[in-house]
Amino acid sequence: MKKPCCTAIVEMNEFKRNFRYNNSVILTLNIKYPLINIPHNKSAEDNINNMINMQIREYYNYVSRKLYNNAIEYYRDSQTNNFPFHVNEAIMEYNITYNDNCFLSLYKDKYEFTGGAHGSTIRSSDTWETCQGTYIPMYCYFYSGTNYMNLLINEITKQAEQNLNQNPGIYFEDYKNLIIQNFNPDSYFLTPYGMNIYYQQYDIAPYSTGIVEFTIPYEIIGWYPSC
Repeated sequence: MKKPCCTAIVEMNEFKRNFRYNNSVILTLNIKYPLINIPHNKSAEDNINNMINMQIREYYNYVSRKLYNNAIEYYRDSQTNNFPFHVNEAIMEYNITYNDNCFLSLYKDKYEFTGGAHGSTIRSSDTWETCQGTYIPMYCYFYSGTNYMNLLINEITKQAEQNLNQNPGIYFEDYKNLIIQNFNPDSYFLTPYGMNIYYQQYDIAPYSTGIVEFTIPYEIIGWYPSC
């Protein structure tokens, strides 16, 4: 049964800024983020929004300092050496993947283009229980004493083998070892179909494959989202 005080209403917002140097735009910033409203439950609402706002502030500070200074240096080099300058980009976009049964889950992709052959994307994710606004680590979904990492890695490896049979070359040759080495318990989010576990660009596959995702069905985990 859904609890009214645990139902999250999501409103997406957008923030944009252009960073200039010598009257030229050298860096653009675009942040698409959610504002969470949980009626009659301001405490849980604040817990979630405060964490999202902190992430936005940290990213803005990173862009306005490090990336901006890097863009200035790149711009100066292009002027000095007479080669084309390409405007740098920074994008952070949140995507809601699950909002039901007293759970809210999302991931955010941070894309940066700094003048190379192509940009790069780093993904991170968060999941909360919406009655208290409590952040939920991966281990909380499993019974105490369960070797959940081994369980998940075995299922990921099985799915990867099936994917590779259908699409040869999508992973690095030593992908099985890389699946183990680069497994990160923070790299997950919930979906209606199961827990999605992802690997960053180059973790187990070439750039062309992108961020690699595996969905672990809830029946394998032995847990289902519920209030």
